[in-house]
Amino acid sequence: MSFLRMDLQHFAQEKTEKATPKKRQDSRKKGQVPKSTDVNTAIILLAVFLFLWLFGGTLFGDKLLSMLRHTYQTYLLMDVTVTNVETVLYEVTMEASMVMLPLLGIVMVAGIFSSFIQVGALFTTEPLHMKLSKLDPIKGAKRIFSTRALVEFLKSMLKISLTGVAAFSILWFSLEDVMLLSQKSVETGYYEISQLTAMLGIAVAVILLILSIPDYLYQRYDHEKQIRMSKQDVKQEHKNMEGDPKIKSKRKQKQMEMAMHRMMQEVPKADVVITNPTHYAVALRYDEAKMDAPVVIAKGVDYLALKIRGIAEKQEIITVENKPLARALYAQADIGDQVPEDLFKAVAEVLAYVYRLKNQLVK
Repeated sequence: MSFLRMDLQHFAQEKTEKATPKKRQDSRKKGQVPKSTDVNTAIILLAVFLFLWLFGGTLFGDKLLSMLRHTYQTYLLMDVTVTNVETVLYEVTMEASMVMLPLLGIVMVAGIFSSFIQVGALFTTEPLHMKLSKLDPIKGAKRIFSTRALVEFLKSMLKISLTGVAAFSILWFSLEDVMLLSQKSVETGYYEISQLTAMLGIAVAVILLILSIPDYLYQRYDHEKQIRMSKQDVKQEHKNMEGDPKIKSKRKQKQMEMAMHRMMQEVPKADVVITNPTHYAVALRYDEAKMDAPVVIAKGVDYLALKIRGIAEKQEIITVENKPLARALYAQADIGDQVPEDLFKAVAEVLAYVYRLKNQLVK
C-alpha cells in the first residue's frame, strides 16, 4: 500500500497538464514568454543593412568624406593645445553622433518591432531582479549539459556554416571587382565596398531570419513544456481561486446579472404588475390549468422596478397600483414562489379586476 501511495503521489507531481490561463498570465507578468533572440537579431540586421544599402551612400558617404577632408585640411594644421584638442574631440563627437543617430533609431525601432511581433505589448522588470538561485553551480551544470544547450550548439554551428557559405559565395563572385579596387578612386572604392558590405549583411540577415522561424517554434514548445503543471498544481490553483474574494465577488456579480436577465425575459409572460407605484414592482402570472396559485415571476425595487414597469408598458401588460400589496409580495415571496396564503384574497381581487378590464378591452 505504501508503494502504491508513493506512486500516486509521484504521478500527481508530474508536470503533465497544460498551463491554465492564470498560470500563463502569471508567467507573462514575470517576463517568462516564448521569445527567440534570433528573430530580434535577424530583423535588426536586415533593417540596418537595408537602410545602409538604400541610404548609406547619401547619408554616410558625404558626411565621412567631409569629415576626412576637414581633418586633413584643418585639424592636422592646428597646434596641439588643450583648447584645440577639446575642440577637435567635441566636433568629431558631434559629427559622429549625427551620422550614427539615424542608424541607432533604426536599430531601436527594429528591436521593438521584433519583440512586439513575438510577445505583444509587455513591460516588466521582473527578469532584472537579483536571484541567488541563478548562482547555484549544480543548476548551472544542468543547464550546460541539457537538451536546450545541445540545441543551441547545433543551431550555432548551422548558422556559422550557412552564413560562412553565403559570405564566401558573394565574395567569390565579386572577387574581380575587389581586386581592381586599388586602381579606382577613393569615392568609387568606398561606394563599391559599401555596396558589397550591405549585400553581405542582407544575405546573412535573410539566412538568420529563415533559421529563426524554427527556433521561435522551438522556443514556444520549450516554453509550453516549462510552464506545464501537475494535477496537484491545478487543484491548488483552483482552490486558491475559489477562496479569492475578488473572484467570488465577480462570480456573484455575474450570477446576479444572469438572474436579472432571465427575470426580465419572464416579465412579458406576466398577467399583471403590482406597483408601489415608484419604488416596488412585482410581476404575477397565473395559469388556472397548471397552477394552484399565482406565481411571482419578477420583482424589483427602484431601478429594477422601473425596468419591470417599462417592459410591462411596452408589452401592454396591465399595471395596478397597490402599495401595501406590492411591499408585502416583495418581502414575503421570492421569484418562482407562489403567492403566500395570507395574500390570496388581495391578489385574487387584483386578478379579477385585470380579467374584467381585459374583457372590456376585447369587447
